[in-house]
Amino acid sequence: MKELKPDYHRIFRDILTKKKPVKTEECLRILEKKNLSALDVIKLNTLVFGKMKNKHRSYSKTTILYMLDFQKENRLPNEHVSRHFNVSRNSVAKWKKLFGY
Repeated sequence: MKELKPDYHRIFRDILTKKKPVKTEECLRILEKKNLSALDVIKLNTLVFGKMKNKHRSYSKTTILYMLDFQKENRLPNEHVSRHFNVSRNSVAKWKKLFGY
């Protein structure tokens, strides 16, 4: 069964053409990707609307593993990773336990 996901390419292109044409050039590099990851969508959202406080986000397993790999490669504590990706320190700690990092 095929997983149904929103067409983020279309959504962001519509927003950029109708409401924020000034920001189009900044976002084109990300929108040119064939598949957008959850991090790409968050980055686009931040570029278009600025930094927003949204506490109810969900991340895919691949996105979580990317964040944990980023932490491991750069030898960062949970606090730095949480600030970099704008997630809570508790989430990072929970993911580390869950995925055995």
